[in-house]
Amino acid sequence: MATIKTKFRPSSVPEREGTIFFQVTHNCMTRQVRTSFRLFSHEWNSRAMCVVCSAASREREAFLHDLHCRMVGEYRKLEEIVAGKERKGAGYTADDVLAAYSGCACASYTFFGFMREVIASLKQMGQLRTSETYTAALKSFVRFRDGVDLLFDDFDSMLLVAYEAYLKRRGVSRNTSSFYMRILRAVYNRALECGRADTAVNNPFRHVYTGVDKTVKRAITLEAVRRIMRLDLKDVPMQDFARDMFMFSFYTRGMSFVDMAYLSKKALQNGFLTYRRKKTGQQLVIRWEECMQKIVDKYDTAGSPYLLPIIRSFADERTRYKSAGHLVNRNLKMVGKKADLSVPLSMYVARHSWASVAKNKNIPVAVISEGMGHDSESTTRIYLASLDTSVIDKANRLILSALS
Repeated sequence: MATIKTKFRPSSVPEREGTIFFQVTHNCMTRQVRTSFRLFSHEWNSRAMCVVCSAASREREAFLHDLHCRMVGEYRKLEEIVAGKERKGAGYTADDVLAAYSGCACASYTFFGFMREVIASLKQMGQLRTSETYTAALKSFVRFRDGVDLLFDDFDSMLLVAYEAYLKRRGVSRNTSSFYMRILRAVYNRALECGRADTAVNNPFRHVYTGVDKTVKRAITLEAVRRIMRLDLKDVPMQDFARDMFMFSFYTRGMSFVDMAYLSKKALQNGFLTYRRKKTGQQLVIRWEECMQKIVDKYDTAGSPYLLPIIRSFADERTRYKSAGHLVNRNLKMVGKKADLSVPLSMYVARHSWASVAKNKNIPVAVISEGMGHDSESTTRIYLASLDTSVIDKANRLILSALS
């Protein structure tokens, strides 16, 4: 059986980085393959044949850790190639191993590498929110693996059961664990489609939870919403603004903060607000009401294409929106305490609260689609898409009139 060793060749020029290469030996024949991994001599442990991940700066440590993980992934590719040739039982040479390794760009990917490709593709397609959730899932899985990449052949049910147990030990909720698992499953299915993973392998997700538990309701009563609306916050502008954003969301049937942030002035025409949800692409039409106009009139957005002053700078808009969201939610926590709420106040509470109040007003479940909180978003979209928007506007007007 072929042996594989990781070697380091220092640079002939002092104070320059050397190169890592792999050495494959089989039947007294030795071949070497150079990698793109470069580091200084003191960053290589020649006895253990591994990267020394400690460094003077955090940035260099992070670089070395990432290099180590990628190097291990490449080493594992070579190991799998050799194991595959051994399983076939046919003769092979060290040159055959290197030839197969050179073709790995098409034939065999590590899981981390493939998932990073998927994330990059999502970003290119403009699916930034999805790419962020995929990145969060990948970071969690990388932490579980201590940064060590793996081939798809090693991606099995035992590994995922161990990952699920790891998440539980860290206090991650069952829904969040399931969310990560569903993302990993989506990536795995993509790998199956393009031949990166073996379709003969049994479903590795069969023993882990990938469903959605009903969460504790985050809705507040209509009386609580009324208390928030009537709070005197003029002396604390940040809390006043946060309260206004909460109320605007409630007024507009629980509009999400990201949709509020990107709400164009052109979206408001002829007494109706028309926009597409960032999350689903679904178009919604809302009758414009006086309470909504009062909030818009309160803030100066001259020179901005947006209806609300959430994105105040047009450089790196997504970062600005996310930063504004964190700030609003932090201030809403303080607003909630002033309103004597029993639950932490957030923008998401506005969405749940509109639905809950609608249900208590005996508005048909089909109209509110279980408070926009069905077990699946697709069910919500199906319900809302099939309704005349005037029915929803009538429901919204009924709720808003109850505030006064």
